[in-house]
Amino acid sequence: MAIGDYETVREAATRDDLSAGQVLSALVLLRRLRDELAGWEPQLIAAARELGTSWAELAPALGVASRQAAERRYLRLRPSELGATAEGRVRAERDKRAADRAVSQWARDNAASLRSLAGQVGRVDVVVREALAQDDAVALLEPLLASLGKVGASHPELADEIRAVNERAEEVRRDTQTLRNGQVLRDDQPLRDNP
Repeated sequence: MAIGDYETVREAATRDDLSAGQVLSALVLLRRLRDELAGWEPQLIAAARELGTSWAELAPALGVASRQAAERRYLRLRPSELGATAEGRVRAERDKRAADRAVSQWARDNAASLRSLAGQVGRVDVVVREALAQDDAVALLEPLLASLGKVGASHPELADEIRAVNERAEEVRRDTQTLRNGQVLRDDQPLRDNP
């Protein structure tokens, strides 16, 4: 879109002596401008976030009252494979975060076992050994899973343990999703049906 397109729309909105054809052309231009501007907003929000801007700082710039509303606006606007509708994208992102938090909590609750396994795998894979230096056991999950290729042939028993850890983490993720889906269903039911 050119600056002249903006001027054409502005002129059509403020002048009285235009023909119906000119006004209709201006409406087509307005729709195109609106679509182009709508595509810029999520890009600008993402750029601001990458530069360290908080949701609370973004809220006034977006014309919303809270950090939650700012994040919700972004999730509704941005294109995503997580959900087909704007609300679906918001829900899917929140579900993913809840599952990630649940897996992180599971890893912290099982830190001793994860560190023991990582110590054994660390003899074969330097990335896992380096991850052991992290304070949070969550940092072990990805390197352990990534080490399967190195560990699988030479240490099949360790590979089996890594697969079991991954399966358990995925189970926690699925259980969280099931629970969240159940909460959605219960929220739609009358209060007397809830336990």
